[in-house]
Amino acid sequence: MKIALVCDWLTKMRGGERCLEAVCELYPDADIFTLVHFPGSVSKTIESHKIHTSYIQRLPGNIKKFRRYLPIFPHAIQQFNLSGYDCVLSFSHCVAKSVKAPSSIPHICYCHTPMRYAWHMRSEYLKGFSCLKKKAVDSLLDCIRNWDRKTSNRVTHFITPSRNVQNRIRQAYNRNSVVIYPPVECARFTISDDNDGYYLIVSALVPYKRIDIAVQAFSSKNKKLVIIGNGPELPRLKSIASANVSFIDNADDDEVARYMEKCQALIFPGEEDFGIVPLEAQACGKPVIAFGKGGALETIVGLDQSLPAEASAKAGQNAQNNTTGIFFYEQSPKALWEAILLFEKVKSRFLPQKCRDNALRFNRPIYKHSMQNYIQSVITETAHPTD
Repeated sequence: MKIALVCDWLTKMRGGERCLEAVCELYPDADIFTLVHFPGSVSKTIESHKIHTSYIQRLPGNIKKFRRYLPIFPHAIQQFNLSGYDCVLSFSHCVAKSVKAPSSIPHICYCHTPMRYAWHMRSEYLKGFSCLKKKAVDSLLDCIRNWDRKTSNRVTHFITPSRNVQNRIRQAYNRNSVVIYPPVECARFTISDDNDGYYLIVSALVPYKRIDIAVQAFSSKNKKLVIIGNGPELPRLKSIASANVSFIDNADDDEVARYMEKCQALIFPGEEDFGIVPLEAQACGKPVIAFGKGGALETIVGLDQSLPAEASAKAGQNAQNNTTGIFFYEQSPKALWEAILLFEKVKSRFLPQKCRDNALRFNRPIYKHSMQNYIQSVITETAHPTD
């Protein structure tokens, strides 16, 4: 089988790239097609494949600012020639799903989400724009959304990382999908009961992640917050942070793991499609304090704050000790801080081994096995269609 792997861009290792990396291991001879690639920015496994980039890679100016070319992303992704391949597998959160594959072969799309800025999180991305700029960008995103919907029929089979995104795909494209949870590399993390007293955030620093909520919640408090990450929000977040909030903008995987192993709990204030970071923290035996919406509801066993006393007594200590986190249900500094204070009252209920066990349900080998089985079933079905 000659397989083409298509993704939006290759500029750093995040959750989407880890999904791609595991499939690269399954198909070591597959070619990769992407809008932009920064050599050395992703794993050796990915970069061992032949990588084809679009004409955007060769446009003038600093290629690291490639997002300014968003208006021509739809055109660029459609220029790849995928003739001669037996199967196309795209990993898409932007335009990769709309690549033109020959109609005679299956195109399986692992859709991380319909593009956020065109669909369900547009207002978050447009925050801070002037009225004139907001109107122009809004109009552009309307056009991209229409194109995105129209080209969804180029995908023959959708895979989704969560039930949360499965609902979005149904709403945006009126298509069914199969849930295969993303891979969590549990072997990279060691269970730990060390506690250096700080709370931890590991995140890209972009508006929709809502890191500002945490910075404001910890403002002038006597508890320490460590934020690991980089992105356009970093200068603004530093400007509003008090002395007890520290930033680490360049940390490799090993450093992130060490910080997770020694934190008190992970803070996860945004709404995510799935969210691998909370599971990485749980793989270290650490609980998570998370906004109660999106993928977090599928990966964290929350403390049921509304459980009646009688029901709680019936459930017993074992049921209580299965919890791996606390949810807050309003994206505000006040709601987050109240969840932190509650956590400190009941933190003895969170057992490191229970957190680790929960993360193991999403372990990397399970993802690889599920993906391989599903891809093979689609290829077989396409080669021998039922009457």
